[in-house]
Amino acid sequence: MRAFRLYKILSTLLKHGIDEMIPRRWLPWYIRLWRKAAFWLRNQYPEKPLSERLRMALEALGPVYVKLGQMLSTRHDLLEPDMILQLSLLQDRVVPFPGEAAKQMIEKALGIEDIYEIFETFEVTPLASASIAQVHAATLKLPEHEAVKDVVVKVIRPGIVKTIDADLELMEAVAALAARYLPDGKRLKPVEVIQEYRKTLYDELSLDREAANAIQLRRNFTDSPLLYIPEVYSEYTRSSVMVMERIYGVPVNDVARIQALGIDLKTLAETGVEVFFTQVFRDSFFHADMHPGNIFVDPDSASRPRYFAVDFGIVGTLNRDDKRYLAENFIAFFNRDYRKVAELHVDSGWVPPQTNIEEFESAIRTVCEPIFEKPLAEISFAHVLLNLFNTARRFEMEVQPQLVLLQKTLLYVEGLGRQLYPQLDLWKTAKPYLERWMQEQVGWRALVRSLKEQAPYWAEKLPEMPTLLYDTLKQVRNSSRDAQRVADLFIEQQKQAAVSRWWSLLAASLTITTAAFVVAPMHFVWPLCTGILSAMTWWRAWSAKP
Repeated sequence: MRAFRLYKILSTLLKHGIDEMIPRRWLPWYIRLWRKAAFWLRNQYPEKPLSERLRMALEALGPVYVKLGQMLSTRHDLLEPDMILQLSLLQDRVVPFPGEAAKQMIEKALGIEDIYEIFETFEVTPLASASIAQVHAATLKLPEHEAVKDVVVKVIRPGIVKTIDADLELMEAVAALAARYLPDGKRLKPVEVIQEYRKTLYDELSLDREAANAIQLRRNFTDSPLLYIPEVYSEYTRSSVMVMERIYGVPVNDVARIQALGIDLKTLAETGVEVFFTQVFRDSFFHADMHPGNIFVDPDSASRPRYFAVDFGIVGTLNRDDKRYLAENFIAFFNRDYRKVAELHVDSGWVPPQTNIEEFESAIRTVCEPIFEKPLAEISFAHVLLNLFNTARRFEMEVQPQLVLLQKTLLYVEGLGRQLYPQLDLWKTAKPYLERWMQEQVGWRALVRSLKEQAPYWAEKLPEMPTLLYDTLKQVRNSSRDAQRVADLFIEQQKQAAVSRWWSLLAASLTITTAAFVVAPMHFVWPLCTGILSAMTWWRAWSAKP
């Protein structure tokens, strides 16, 4: 079965001419000979560019490879712009599996005999179907005094785990070969890319993990006028099934309908930017899959636009250092302080420490200055990031998974914002937020915030300080006594060793003297004995010194 799958993958890639990505000089002669002999696997689309053929091949190979292509579409540090463009067109749409099978899976996961023990209604035809799971509409049974609750039920596709495992094993084997034999294998890190992809896939396969992500985001935006996260019904959620409140929103890319509702597009676009930076810099926890299929607009929010979000399988986190470097980078970029940008990349470890700062600064200036000649409202963050990645790639920029997710999300946010309001000035909206955040991280504001955060800890620990101080001093005194005892014991052992050596030397001397009396003439014995006794006396005096 695995051999057949491998043949299917290889034949699909060859029929799309993907082997052209590997220079012929890197292939052994027998591989080149076999390639010529396999006439039935010739490139069937020679008129199409390689990037388009790669997208077509991934679509033909199925959902696991489609999702790999989607992930690679964010890796500007690995692929050329034309490849990125084609891979970004990949759509995760597959034929749904039977609704009756979904019902049986739900019953098994929740440990019930009949699905209608929990649901008042359940629609067998799914609302949406993707490679990992599909979604069904339902109505949750509630106590009589409560209103009926519309929900959606997400169910993992049956058999998908085996398919993913088999394909990932093959991917990892190919990645290991690429890392070993391709000249650029070390920098491209194909093994790490597939490992990252494995983690992403398994995160999406765990619906209880997705539920936890949704609960966290919902808590972060409780009572927020910016973003609404649907409620998760944890009691009906398992690793393969998740039940969530159903929302009725307008797709964010349905601009005509949004306008018809009287929602101001400029305000809506700026709200999206604010939502993004709030997640990143306030919460350090952000929705990392904000494509148009997962973002909706509240139809009842004409006076103050509000978003709905769904699908929380992929989220990103940033630590304090990442946030600081990121904020400083953004500010330095738009202040055209390229020296600062170069230094920040080195200080953060994103590029090797031996990088020549002057060369890196010059390279950044070369690609960014033409962009910044335009009005800020016309500058694309996506274009800036793309140029930065292409530049940093020349300086062996290390892949930062958390920043890759952030970059992908920022591109989505900017793309959606410009679709709603083409004149969106992302920098004008973001700069005050970034500067305010930076002010909170340094100076007296940061000190006050730190004191507030530490106050409960010190309030608890201060009453214990006298006892802790006494115990510490007592331990120091006991340690000093122990050290003195160890030193005395060492000196005593040295003395005993010296005595032992003395008696050993005496015994050896007596043995030599006795032998001399037996075998040597008398006139030779007395000088020998005198010499031995003198040496013993000198040794005893020297070894007895303190």
